[in-house]
Amino acid sequence: MLSEKRKKVEANTRELVLFNDQLEKISSLLLHEFNQGLGKDTHYEASVKMFPTYVRDIPNGSEKGKFLALDLGGTNFRVLLIDLDGDDFHMENEVFEIPEKIMIGTGTQLFDHIAECLSKFLEYQGIKGQKLPLGFTFSFPCKQEGLTSARLVTWTKGFKCSGVEGEDVVQLLREAVNKRGDMEIDVVAIVNDTTGTLMSCAHKNKECRIGLIIGTGTNACYVEKVSNLPVDSVISGTGTNSCYVEKLENVELWDGDYEDPRQVVINTEWGAFGDNCCLDFVRTRYDREVDENSLNPGEHLFEKMISGMYMGELVRRCLVHLTEEGLLFGGKGSQKLYEMYAFSTKYVSMIESDHKHVFDETRKVLREMNLEHATQEDCENLKLVCARFSTRAAFLVSAAVACILNRIKRPHTTVGVDGSVYRYHPHFHDLMEKKISELTAPDHKFDLMLSEDGSGRGAALVAAVAVRTRN
Repeated sequence: MLSEKRKKVEANTRELVLFNDQLEKISSLLLHEFNQGLGKDTHYEASVKMFPTYVRDIPNGSEKGKFLALDLGGTNFRVLLIDLDGDDFHMENEVFEIPEKIMIGTGTQLFDHIAECLSKFLEYQGIKGQKLPLGFTFSFPCKQEGLTSARLVTWTKGFKCSGVEGEDVVQLLREAVNKRGDMEIDVVAIVNDTTGTLMSCAHKNKECRIGLIIGTGTNACYVEKVSNLPVDSVISGTGTNSCYVEKLENVELWDGDYEDPRQVVINTEWGAFGDNCCLDFVRTRYDREVDENSLNPGEHLFEKMISGMYMGELVRRCLVHLTEEGLLFGGKGSQKLYEMYAFSTKYVSMIESDHKHVFDETRKVLREMNLEHATQEDCENLKLVCARFSTRAAFLVSAAVACILNRIKRPHTTVGVDGSVYRYHPHFHDLMEKKISELTAPDHKFDLMLSEDGSGRGAALVAAVAVRTRN
């Protein structure tokens, strides 16, 4: 029998529980936003920008050689060296930290840091004298102007480097490398992490048509039939001060589907879904508090309900509220509990990995949060709060994926997925698999495929395909 305290905790968090009628409404709203982003007359004002990419093919097995990749999309970034021979590949990579002072410093500092890390990696690999093709995964909203040109629309995920928005990030990278004078690079492609994930998974599974990220941020790309786009045009624009129409015949198309080669990869940038207030009916006080205290208030509201950048902070704010109501920890929190972002999203995964009535991982988290005085009932309630937020996140992503599956109407689609939340949360995959099935038409089958090698490998594959087609 539930205690009165438990009943009150459940009641206080019930608004986080989303039912299928709400999720179907979210899917419908997102479909409308997709159409707004693709529309000639509505793109400029649309929250979900639906940027066409310039990726025109998937690997066909003939790619060969050494390729470099840079993967920037969060607080860490990777440099990779991939030796490719058709379906076989060998990969070396190194992870470098992006210090917070650089994340909120100048663009010059950021790209100088990237160039320095790249130089160290090349030195360690003994290839500093070689000029290798490089694919650049840059996982922030960009308006692409070609396969090697992309202008940053807006920073997300805690970045706020000055002097970068509106600029071509490939050119900024080249300038930082040239300034050092100790290496040469040949940037042949820039993609975001969703496209990299799509390419990485498509290399192994030819049914892959969706690339999905659920990590520090969230976004998706998918292969769209040209026939589904506005007549005679694909919309493209900076999202800041201009918008123009690109003729379909000028857009590089996907050649990997023999049934209908006239397709194009669309980068949805769905993290901004809800920025026009259409999701206010499911946002809570915790969502509003996190947004108001973020670096970009009012922007990327869908992402702030889902991603690893914010999930732990959402949980922490809920725990603070319940503690102040006397429902947790005997009404006595710790200094760390009241510290913004002190409750890491990895804690959510740790706590939910405990089996029923087992609190080994939960107690570890409580010790790190200086909450050793928590009772067994507190542990149970803490697990409930974590489950409420992570399940809501999984259901929101599921509604968005179901929207794409119902739109593209393929008999079977593989969804390539990457990101720390999906990769490390013990229940996220199963929650998504079940909920997407409930929200998708029965004749649109799917499977979720973990991108084992990350989006960086996808960038190298895009580079390899670009070199093959160029040659």
